[in-house]
Amino acid sequence: MSITSIEDDALALKSYIKSYPDFPLPGILFRDIFNVFQSTDGLQLLNNILKKYAVEIAGKVDCVAMLEARGFLLGTLMALHLNVPCVPVRKKGKLPGKVAQLEYSLEYAKDVLEVQLDVLKEGKRVLVIDDLLATGGTLEAAVQLLRKTGAEVVEALVIMELCDLEARKKIDIPIKSFIQY
Repeated sequence: MSITSIEDDALALKSYIKSYPDFPLPGILFRDIFNVFQSTDGLQLLNNILKKYAVEIAGKVDCVAMLEARGFLLGTLMALHLNVPCVPVRKKGKLPGKVAQLEYSLEYAKDVLEVQLDVLKEGKRVLVIDDLLATGGTLEAAVQLLRKTGAEVVEALVIMELCDLEARKKIDIPIKSFIQY
């Protein structure tokens, strides 16, 4: 049995990413991770990548913050590999109990993110996870929201990154991506 690197696994995983031209609007090439979940081989590759990366960051985070909605799928796996809890970061009105909120601007609208207050304690070290880094608006807002609760956001982890959009320039934490377009 050969042992592959994260980079080798990510290269193989890239073949499972499906692209949809002109979705959701003309001129946009949508990169869809759901095809990975429709194949046991693709899902195993993704799981292997997360497991190997968990070894690299073990002990550096206390919690995984999962961005709605694809981040929920990835965050639960990562939290299991790290043996830490996971916390959902959702759109307004989706979480019960007391929440912290942050309004943020997208390219064409405003939105609100929320996180439950009783889940995060001050100083808790958080890894934020999502499937895709595009313009970075939601990720940047999630980082600000988590900081608002007193959490220390250590790093963001995404499976795919659209590098031409240069989202890294506006986010002031380390970002790990496995597949770059």
